[in-house]
Amino acid sequence: MAKHVEICPDLAAVVDRSRELVLEAIRAAIEQRGRCTLVLAGGNTPKPLYEYLATEDLPWERLHIFWGDERYVSADHPDSNQRMAREAWLDRVPIPPDNVRPMNTDGSSPEDDARRYNSQLQEFFQLEPENFPVFDLVLLGMGADGHTASLFPHTDALKVCDRAVTVGNKDGQPRLTLTIPVLNVARCVIFMVVGANKQAALSEIFAPEGNNNAYPARTVCPVNGELWWLLDTAAGGNLVDRV
Repeated sequence: MAKHVEICPDLAAVVDRSRELVLEAIRAAIEQRGRCTLVLAGGNTPKPLYEYLATEDLPWERLHIFWGDERYVSADHPDSNQRMAREAWLDRVPIPPDNVRPMNTDGSSPEDDARRYNSQLQEFFQLEPENFPVFDLVLLGMGADGHTASLFPHTDALKVCDRAVTVGNKDGQPRLTLTIPVLNVARCVIFMVVGANKQAALSEIFAPEGNNNAYPARTVCPVNGELWWLLDTAAGGNLVDRV
């Protein structure tokens, strides 16, 4: 694993640097494999990145979009990660509709929809049941509690290692989420983390030893890929001497 940590002045700088890395990863994947498989993050932090990407001239037919997690709400709900990404980016560019693969939340249960998305990934990547999809690029955020995607502290989702998608849980509310093994076979993972309220969790995550169950973002260590932590000064300023 190649690990990189960059501390940027502010959110705008984090977004600008992430845009550079995302474009580089997209172009490299297309050059090497003829397509790019990109996993999107939810939350507020990546929205300006998506707005930037909406202005780029990319070979859209070669870009395939997936999601790292989704709140268990309808696709038109204000809290939907899919809705945010579509409004900020995907509905503004000529990407083929079939190249956009959201986590559907309209099935009989969260467990059913997690199985359905797992099957979709198996089919798209043409995998045997025991294998995990290898995404070219995964975008992640991190909460003040150290969670990433919908992998929350001390929840059952952290233990799932036999499938790509499972049901996460936040305060009793179900969410769909990729699992830790999938994140750790990606070719490139980029964390975008901003805000002083992330300092405490980051200190634990960057500690030489720590509790992965308490701070799930610690578990993200791509085996053969690149790992980027893009932090603003408010979040990562106290890590300057440790990274």
